[in-house]
Amino acid sequence: MTVQPLAARSPWCHDHRGRTYFYEEYLELIESFHGHAAPGLVMGGKMVDAALKQMKQGILFDALCETANCLPDAIQLLTPCTVGNGWLKIIHLGRFALTLYDKYEGNGIRVSVDLKQLKKWPEIENWMFSFVAKKDQDSELLSEHIRESGASLFKTETVRIRPQFMKKQHLGKKAVCPLCGESYPVRHGAVCRGCQGDAPYIGAEPSPQIPNLKAVPTEHAEGKKILHDMTQIIPGKSKGAAFKKGQIITVGDICRLQQMGRHSVYVEDEQISETDRVHENDAASAFARKMAGDGVSFMTPAAEGKINLRAARDGLLCVDENQLEMFNLIPGVMCASRHNHTLTCEGRNIAGTRAIPLYLPRTDFQKALSILGNGPMFQVLSLRKAGVGILVTGTEVFQGLIKDAFIPIIRSKIEALGCSLLHSLIVPDDREAISEGIRELLNAGADLIVTTAGLSVDPDDVT
Repeated sequence: MTVQPLAARSPWCHDHRGRTYFYEEYLELIESFHGHAAPGLVMGGKMVDAALKQMKQGILFDALCETANCLPDAIQLLTPCTVGNGWLKIIHLGRFALTLYDKYEGNGIRVSVDLKQLKKWPEIENWMFSFVAKKDQDSELLSEHIRESGASLFKTETVRIRPQFMKKQHLGKKAVCPLCGESYPVRHGAVCRGCQGDAPYIGAEPSPQIPNLKAVPTEHAEGKKILHDMTQIIPGKSKGAAFKKGQIITVGDICRLQQMGRHSVYVEDEQISETDRVHENDAASAFARKMAGDGVSFMTPAAEGKINLRAARDGLLCVDENQLEMFNLIPGVMCASRHNHTLTCEGRNIAGTRAIPLYLPRTDFQKALSILGNGPMFQVLSLRKAGVGILVTGTEVFQGLIKDAFIPIIRSKIEALGCSLLHSLIVPDDREAISEGIRELLNAGADLIVTTAGLSVDPDDVT
C-alpha cells in the first residue's frame, strides 16, 4: 500500500466558519474563483489560515492586504471580508502580506513570508523575486515546494492598525457632473474623475470632424473672403491681426500676404455648414459675454479666436474658481485669469478666453456655455472707503526706546486703497491697555482696526 506524504493528508487551510479544505479541494476552489491556481493564491490560503488561528474567537474582524495581486482573493475566499463590502482594504505597498484585525480596536495578526525560511525553497524564491522569467519557471516544482513548505514559510506578528486605515470609505455627497451628466462624489472636484481625464476608455461618440477648408494660392485669392484672422508679427514693434475674418482680399493685399509668408489662404466656402460647429471668433465672443459680471468689460469682436476681459473699475477681482476649472476641462476651449481676490485697476486685463480650433464642435461649444450659465465667472467689486484705526503694541515702543515704523507704512497702504486713517495708538504689552486701546478706536468710529506686534516669545509678550 502506498502511503501519501503527510502534507497531502493534512488540511491545507480553514475558512472563518471552520470548514476544512485539503490541498486538492483548495486548488479546485481557487481555480473556480480566480481562473487558475496562482502560486500567490495557493500560499494565501495558508496565510489566512495562520491569521485565523491566532485571532480571538467571536470578534468581528476586517482585513488589510499589502498587495493587489492574487493575495486579496485568498482573503475573499476564506473570510467574509471583500472589496465590495468594504471589510477588505488593499493598500498596495507591493509587500506579500496580509492582516486580520479587530474592526473596532484595530488589534490584529499580520502574516508575511519569512525570508530566512524562503532560502530553503529556491523555486519559491525564484518566483517571488522574479529571478527566473515566468516562462522558464518549473511550475510543477514550484507547486511541490509550496505544498511541502506549508505554514513553515510564513511568520506572524501582532500589530495595531492606524485609525485612518480602519475607517470605511464612504462616497459622501454626490452630484451630477456638468460635462457627462452622470452622478459622482463631490469630493472628487468640480467634475467627475472621468471627465478630468481618468476615464479608462475612449468615448463612444465619434470625434467631430474638422470641415474641409478651401485653400487657394494667394495670387488667385483676389475677391475672396478670408475665413479667419491672420496674425502679423513685426519683431519688437507689434503683433496682431493684419487681416480679419470676412475681409475681401484686394490686389494690394496679395503682395502684403506674400510678404507675411502666406502663399496660400483659407477662404470662405458656401459648402461649410456651421450647424454642427462654431467659428473661433463667434465662440470666444459668446464665452466673454457669459463670463463678464459686474465691473468687467471686454472688447468685441474677438480676434484670432481670443478675447480679453478687463476691469471696468478699480476694485477687488473675484473669480468663480470652480466654474473656471470646469470650463477648462472642456475640449477645445481655455481661459486664463489673474488670481482670485487680488486688487486690480480700471482698464487692466484680468482674464483671457479663446476657442482653440478654427471651428469648435457645437457639442463642445454648448457644454462650455452650460458651464457658464450659472452666473458670471469674473466680477470686480468696488472697495469700501473704510475708516481705519491703527493699534501698535510693544512696551519698548510705548516708552520711546524704539521708534515706531508701522504707522507711516500702514497709513500709506490704506490711503492707496482710498481709505482714511481716523486714529492711531501705541500701547504697552499689557492686556488691559490693549483692550482699552481697541475700545477707544471703536468709539472713534473705526470700522477696520489694524494691529501690530512683535514676533518674540518673551514672557512679557501677551499678543
